[in-house]
Amino acid sequence: MATVNHAVPPAPTFCQKSRGFTLTEMAVVLVIVALLIGGMLLPMSAQDDLRRTNETRATLANVQEALLGFAVVNGRLPRPATSSADGAENPANCADDVACTGFIPWATLGIARSDAWGKLIRYSVTPAYANSNITLATIANRTVQTRDNAGNALFLAGQAACTTPGACVAVVIFSHGKQRWGTRVCSQSSQPDESTSQMNERQERLGELVVAGGDASELFDATEETLDQ
Repeated sequence: MATVNHAVPPAPTFCQKSRGFTLTEMAVVLVIVALLIGGMLLPMSAQDDLRRTNETRATLANVQEALLGFAVVNGRLPRPATSSADGAENPANCADDVACTGFIPWATLGIARSDAWGKLIRYSVTPAYANSNITLATIANRTVQTRDNAGNALFLAGQAACTTPGACVAVVIFSHGKQRWGTRVCSQSSQPDESTSQMNERQERLGELVVAGGDASELFDATEETLDQ
């Protein structure tokens, strides 16, 4: 009888080459990822800037309403805050224009003290509007200036001679905005000027809201939004 061989033949073997990422391929992937992330960060940054700007404008609108309410109740505008740490209105009359320039008296007005970047809101008021009752004859003396591309000074609010009611503005409130044009944060620490120059006109362009002068009914007629400049 013939012998039957039941041995199972060996399975054919296939040579499979194991392949991974080369350094070049990994570098290409990293570059693509970096480009994608960078493309996302720019819109996110722009959106954040827009959000903060809108929040700050809303805050300044609240300041405007608070100032109007204060004027209606007291017949005058408040003097600046006692200091950057004390938000109460300075109890002493302003001896001059410098004394009537400082920070918004947030505690007296019951409002937020800072903008969306955490910087204290600035405030400058005509002494005659803060030291006594406002009348039709009260003359405002605040102005806001900027410069054109040729370097010529321009008035955003007011004029060179503040000699008649309504010629200039009674008060200016403004945010220093994103660029930190030399202000203070709520921690009371001074912030450096991150603008490209220290020229006065760059600071003068920061006025967010200009409050018109004249009688009490005209206190808030004029606005100049230059926060993004």
